Formats: sequence, C-alpha cells, structure tokens
Amino acid sequence: MKKHWYDYMWIVSVLYIALGFFNIMFAWLGMLCFITPLLISVIGKNKAYCNRYCGRGQLFELLGGRFGLSRKKDVPKFLKSKAFRYGFLAFFMAMFLQMLFTTYLVFAGGSLKETITLFWTFKLPWQWAYNGSSLPPWTAQFAFGFYSVMLTSTLLGMITMALFKPRSWCVYCPMGTMTQLMCKGLNHKYLK
Repeated sequence: MKKHWYDYMWIVSVLYIALGFFNIMFAWLGMLCFITPLLISVIGKNKAYCNRYCGRGQLFELLGGRFGLSRKKDVPKFLKSKAFRYGFLAFFMAMFLQMLFTTYLVFAGGSLKETITLFWTFKLPWQWAYNGSSLPPWTAQFAFGFYSVMLTSTLLGMITMALFKPRSWCVYCPMGTMTQLMCKGLNHKYLK
C-alpha cells in the first residue's frame, strides 16, 4: 500500500512531546491539534482529521499494532457510551477552562506556576523547560497548562492502548467527540 505524507503524522506527536519536555513554549504548537480538527470538520463536514491526519491515533496504532504493546481486547461498552463520551468531553472542557482561568490570573498579575499537572491531579515540577522569555509570563502559563492537557491525554491514550485495542483512545477522545457532534450538526443543517 502506497504511503502518503499524512501516514507519518505520528512523528509530529512524538516531536511535540519531546520538544515540550525541553522547552515548554513549544506547547503552543499543540493548538494546531486543537484547531485543525475543528476546521476540517466544519469545512469538510466529516471526521477526516480523526480518520487520516491524527498523529496521536497513528502513534497508538504504531505502538499497539506494529510493536505489539496492545492486548488488542475490545473496548468496554461503557467507554463507547454517549454518556461517558459526552461526560468526558464536558470534564475535559471544564479542565481546559480552568487552565484558561489560571492563564488569566497570571495575565492579571498572578505568579507563574512552572508545573505540569498530570491527570489533573499530580503536580510535577518542570522548571528546566522554561528559562524565561521575552514574551509575557501568561504565555508560559498557558504553555504549562496546555502541555499538561496534551501529556495527560497522551498518557490516557497509552494506558487504554495497552489495555485494549491500539486506538482505544479514539473511542472517547474529546476532540473526536466534539468533531463528531459538529459534523452531525452541520450535516443535519445541510440536509434541510
């Protein structure tokens, strides 16, 4: 089967995690993974990003499939349920809004918190990844928060990849759920 450029998007996911480990300001690049799926779903009215371009899904497929790090078991039904997916999306968005609020507090004069929060609970010191910048401190606070979200979701994906099928994260991924809702709404609108 012929390979396309987008078959190597998993490299972008690996680079993102690596670059953010050494310089937190690279976390801003993750906004591309946040905005691009939404734009593709609005413009194309489909989930092409999830199905073709998502580097994280490709990474899980590579690790779980080719490298055999997955048990390849079916995903439990509760993870597939609308209640869990929408509930996880709501929780994820609440955590994202909390991250934006923390960024606002630094913008308003609060102190910068140079920590990564894993699983929205465990605070890890991450000072080596930020040595100051000519940019305002709130940009670094956003980077720490956004990298926390991206690293946590990657680790959740790896856990479910190991326990179940390689792309199990894709079943309840908040971006996938959001783009699916957008596509349903857009396609319904255009069917009228």
